Amino acid sequence: MKKIILFDGVCNLCNQSVQFIMKRDPHHQFQFASLQSEKGQELITQYQIPSDIDSILLLEDNEYFTKSTAALKIAKILNSPLRYFYFCIIFPRIIRDWLYDLIANNRYKLFGKNTTCMIPKPGDKDRFLD
Repeated sequence: MKKIILFDGVCNLCNQSVQFIMKRDPHHQFQFASLQSEKGQELITQYQIPSDIDSILLLEDNEYFTKSTAALKIAKILNSPLRYFYFCIIFPRIIRDWLYDLIANNRYKLFGKNTTCMIPKPGDKDRFLD
């Protein structure tokens, strides 16, 4: 089963992260959907994810992961030196998530925001669920 990443489709940082992941996922293990999309909302309901979660989500094997745990699990699979950051999983989640939240809570200020969700390139459309 493919792993699904739900992301904020209007966030420039999130969109750049999706592009980064796609380039470093040669076996196409990940599929993507924006949180704002119909498919994203269906998955949130299906996985019984609280509606107030404003984080990257990784859906894998009937479980979901958020914030730093999702980011580290994604990084672990990538064909990139970032996979070595997975060792940070040993740190308490409260510390990892504090750092994640510091960036996430300021992402629009630091990286900007679009008025619409990213439109995938023709060759990448099969990687998006919506």
